[in-house]
Amino acid sequence: MYLSTLFRVPRRLPAPVGHLAVPLAKIFMILLAVVAATVTAAAGPSSAQERSAVIIIRAARLIDGRGGEPLAPAMVRVVGDRITAVGSSLPVPPGARQINLGDSTLLPGFIDLHTHLTGRSDVHWEDALVKTTPAEDALWGAHWALVTLMAGFTTVRDMGPDWPYTDVALRNAIDAGAVPGPRMLVAGAYVSSTGGAGDALQFSPYVHVPLVQNLADGPEEITKAVRTNFKNGADFIKILTTGAVLSKGIPPGAQQYSDEEIRAAVVEANRWGRDVAAHAHGTEGIKAAIRAGVHTIDHGSGLDDEAIALLKSHPNTYYVPTLALLAANLDENRATVIPPAEMERMRQLRSMAESAFRRALAAGLPIGLATDAPVIPHGLNAREFRTRVALGEKPMASLVSATRINSEIIHWQDRIGTVEAGKLADLVAVPGNPLSDIKVTEHVGFVMKGGVVYRAELDRVR
Repeated sequence: MYLSTLFRVPRRLPAPVGHLAVPLAKIFMILLAVVAATVTAAAGPSSAQERSAVIIIRAARLIDGRGGEPLAPAMVRVVGDRITAVGSSLPVPPGARQINLGDSTLLPGFIDLHTHLTGRSDVHWEDALVKTTPAEDALWGAHWALVTLMAGFTTVRDMGPDWPYTDVALRNAIDAGAVPGPRMLVAGAYVSSTGGAGDALQFSPYVHVPLVQNLADGPEEITKAVRTNFKNGADFIKILTTGAVLSKGIPPGAQQYSDEEIRAAVVEANRWGRDVAAHAHGTEGIKAAIRAGVHTIDHGSGLDDEAIALLKSHPNTYYVPTLALLAANLDENRATVIPPAEMERMRQLRSMAESAFRRALAAGLPIGLATDAPVIPHGLNAREFRTRVALGEKPMASLVSATRINSEIIHWQDRIGTVEAGKLADLVAVPGNPLSDIKVTEHVGFVMKGGVVYRAELDRVR
């Protein structure tokens, strides 16, 4: 608590700055705020008795992540970091802390399967490698981790930083309690081909760019890149199987790795008991990745009927679209912060990606939820819900996607994703009912992660 007496910590989190430039001098102040917020919000109870104290949470309704009818009214009992009981009427033991969330909806903490937390959001990734440092990348990561947690996303899968392995450091710092943030699974560094989406192409061939060290061509180099990532702390592998929107080189619709090369990544990752996530926009690259046995197809813009049939025959491979970033950046005309050529790529992909999502819905595929933040600004992750509902998904299906289905995709269904006794107490609450208005998910007013309350604006009992 000592730091909180030295530095003023705002009661409310500042609005996400998205791609706006922030002077470097402010980074130190951000770090101080993060450290102070950690001490204030996450400082644990001082005794074993307090750590085992009962917390009773009340809300008008509970959507538990399993897809059934909401429980109304709802009570959840938390002891330590775990949920111990759920019901409409639970006994309240003497001395229990009571949290009354009023006319709100309690839900499992949201899960985002595609983020990039570390790094400055106002600097293009290629520029970052020659204009910033790993330390700066990590400090910004601590800031964005707090922004993401306060938006209700208590778990993320992070797809690789500008500077390799700063995401590993951020994950470790969060796990150790040094900074507040969501639970993280991290990729460490991209696996990409020479001239592909992960190659820094705007520099002279005589300029040494750090990320290029992880470029891999051919099965043997790809195998080594996979091993290197796991050696350095990655939880899974991200392979770029097609071109990308926010980079130069091979176009988004083109397949950049052969079927054999993608398969090499999957075989090696599976030896380690790990998964491969495939960045894939183009149709042929999507199909090649599914055939190779990747675990997720991220973006999946060119998903066609044949690809859907392949997914149905490969039940361990999931489609994970990122739709809000296209709608938000194009509808809000963010051409001032995204280069024109990349905006044009977004325009070309939007109708294809939205058609792919509608096709997947009609086919009844299990669909993961992801955002690609900061391509949509950090803290606005919940816009993915409204985008998907506007494209025809039922609100309940969107919520289940971001909770139960996502927990199954990352193999953490035994600990998170649903509100059940025995699960970790990762809980969020929104005002009103998201089944009536999905946009309320963008106004999270209560966040608990592992039994620790980080945001309590809806709490009527203080």
